[in-house]
Amino acid sequence: MKRPLSILSLSVCLMLSAWSFSALASPALQGDVIADLNALQAQLQDSQLQEGALAQIVERATAQAERLAPGNQSDQWASALYQQLAAGALTRQDQHAEAADRLAIARGLNGVDNAQAARWLREEASLRRAAGQRDQAIELLSEWLASQQDIDTTWQLVRLLAQQERWEEAADWLEQAVNKTPELNEVQQALALAVYRNAGQGDQALGWLLDGLNAQSDAADWRQAAGLAQQAGQSGVAAGLWETAWQLGKLTEQEDFWLLVQLHLAGGTPARAAEHLERAMSEGDIVRDESNLRLLASAWRQAKDVEKALSAWQALALHTQAVDDWRTYGQLAYAWGEDGQAKQAFARASSLGDDEAEQWLASFN
Repeated sequence: MKRPLSILSLSVCLMLSAWSFSALASPALQGDVIADLNALQAQLQDSQLQEGALAQIVERATAQAERLAPGNQSDQWASALYQQLAAGALTRQDQHAEAADRLAIARGLNGVDNAQAARWLREEASLRRAAGQRDQAIELLSEWLASQQDIDTTWQLVRLLAQQERWEEAADWLEQAVNKTPELNEVQQALALAVYRNAGQGDQALGWLLDGLNAQSDAADWRQAAGLAQQAGQSGVAAGLWETAWQLGKLTEQEDFWLLVQLHLAGGTPARAAEHLERAMSEGDIVRDESNLRLLASAWRQAKDVEKALSAWQALALHTQAVDDWRTYGQLAYAWGEDGQAKQAFARASSLGDDEAEQWLASFN
């Protein structure tokens, strides 16, 4: 049965077929060994090679590698190249872990120079990742990057660390990746935000995200920024972001409106929340019911706007005709020195049977 090359297998095979180029700077090989290596390599480059032929390449390369491994430096270099060819054939069969094992053996043999060992280390990391051996791939990529500079590989390492939920390590490598990337694409941005957020670096994530926000940013970007601000404990910033997005017309749903109000209440700008509530009620966007009137009165009270707070509590008490609301209205008026309003409120509460209001009225005598 013929086995087609997958994209991963093809790319790894192309890497693994480069032994002849590096051989020039390595220990000299005997002529018969070179001929045998070339023959096996030529077979391996046939994209239509059958399963049995691939197995034969693995068997032949393994036998030669084991025979030459105990020899001198030149023999060990040849053994390493046979292991590389075996790795290529195993990759063609989607045996990525076994192929990675062969490269690990190859790069540990005497006669393999540092440059070639580094190339095999990088290729082994790719195979470990393809085999699902992520932790091993992470260690190999970290080792490779300790002596190499490659931005794409750095991003691959960040992604692997994130997949393993090793967030703090991912954040360390992410800093290097971001600093060396002129402009992040959408995938990189999403990865960076996920890493910062899960690594407990919400402030850094927020600052980084705010740099890219503008009038052209879509609603998702504004929502994400506000969410990060909340997670970072910056309620005021979250309220400001939501307010800006609301004014820009990015957020238009009713649930967006209610979250806008809640963010202002939590973020230290209750007067702004009250203004939004008043406008929405006057324009008919929300109903003028007990719940909304109570929220409005509470917002103005939190804002400590005496005139508007007392007016709102009076409107609430008139709407509900509840003893507690009249008494609260009276207590607020009394606390703010509005004795006339306080007397009227307590008198109304008393008429509804509130004994406590009677006591308050007595204090005016």
